[in-house]
Amino acid sequence: MSGKEQDFIKEAFDSNWVVPMGPNVNGFEADLEAFVNNRFDNTPLTKKVVGLSAGTAAVHLALIGCGVGPGDEVLVQSFTFCASSHPITYLGATPVFIDSEKDTWNMDPDLLEEAINDRIAQTGKKPKAIIPVALYGMPYRIDRIMEIADRYGIPVIEDAAEGLGSRYNGQMLGTFGRYGVLSFNGNKMITTSGGGALICQDTEEAKEILFYATQARESYPYYQHEHIGYNYRMSNICAGIGRGQMTIIDDHIAHHKHVQELYCELLKDVDGITMHINPTPAFDSNFWLCTATLSPELKIKGQENAYKHIIDGAVGGAAGVTHAATTATTDCQPNANVEALRIALDAANIEARPLWKPMHRQPVYKNAPAYINGVSESLFAVGICLPAGPYVTDDDVRYIVETIKNNIQY
Repeated sequence: MSGKEQDFIKEAFDSNWVVPMGPNVNGFEADLEAFVNNRFDNTPLTKKVVGLSAGTAAVHLALIGCGVGPGDEVLVQSFTFCASSHPITYLGATPVFIDSEKDTWNMDPDLLEEAINDRIAQTGKKPKAIIPVALYGMPYRIDRIMEIADRYGIPVIEDAAEGLGSRYNGQMLGTFGRYGVLSFNGNKMITTSGGGALICQDTEEAKEILFYATQARESYPYYQHEHIGYNYRMSNICAGIGRGQMTIIDDHIAHHKHVQELYCELLKDVDGITMHINPTPAFDSNFWLCTATLSPELKIKGQENAYKHIIDGAVGGAAGVTHAATTATTDCQPNANVEALRIALDAANIEARPLWKPMHRQPVYKNAPAYINGVSESLFAVGICLPAGPYVTDDDVRYIVETIKNNIQY
């Protein structure tokens, strides 16, 4: 933690603002608004931001803002973390999963339109919202997604939790749709230890979101509740950390991009390993995580022993893993060489992870409708995430790449 974060936190304690509101929350929201409204062409944007306790809370409140309720359907990217889809089920609605396109790894616009027409034909009504996800920071094809959404009159909730600072055609992700979701979890581009935010169209929408984020209290001198609200407001302490982080956000983004370039340079001559890169100049990923795919033909030392033993601890540093697995394998998992490389990197004190397992292959969603082309499952089988955080040095990247090379079996 830098001196800036400590200054803002000390100010909160000194002024006794140790609550889920206060000057740091207001200041952090203002800093975020200045950041996300900044376009390369200087065309002004006027989005408003509400600081919240988590990115998941932001998805939940955005769905409420779109009027999602029991019996509704929401179109959501399948290749993502569960926080994109779980809030749909919180509201008694049904997630309808959309597979990915090959170049961005994000929501396939052709499948999206196919799904809209099929859901209308099957249910007699339109889905209530569309949620594309900026997987590992990579922009979704938002121009086509917005064109389709606008044509059918369906609001878009951009899940840019991993894409803070990523741009499409010079515009920040999270500012195209009706709402934009941000996350400041401990592993994100900047962190408030835990926290998130929702980008809203205007002041009125932001006020409505804030109403639901603060227990939906009416303006009486006592607690009057006419709607169900939630305790989702960001704390003034966490916001103080965020204000300090905003002073170095550009440095963090630049560093992640530098690390990506270094991986690409050092791995360019390694047969069977391909880094995921921006498809065209319109895409400007923050490269929150640097990701690569391994050819099935690439042999990794020890891969014959992959999946032989049940994991007895948290994988990749994941917190909150309390349920012990009953089997070492599932019917949808990364290839043996991917798991063998993860194990080899872990033995060298390098944290690597598989890609997100597609939501349509998660047991909890086995009965959910899904529009599938096989892309996300094929990527999950061959993909791996490599370290890219602000403390990853050039020497670290060289060590990681050398470890990878040393574990290739020729």
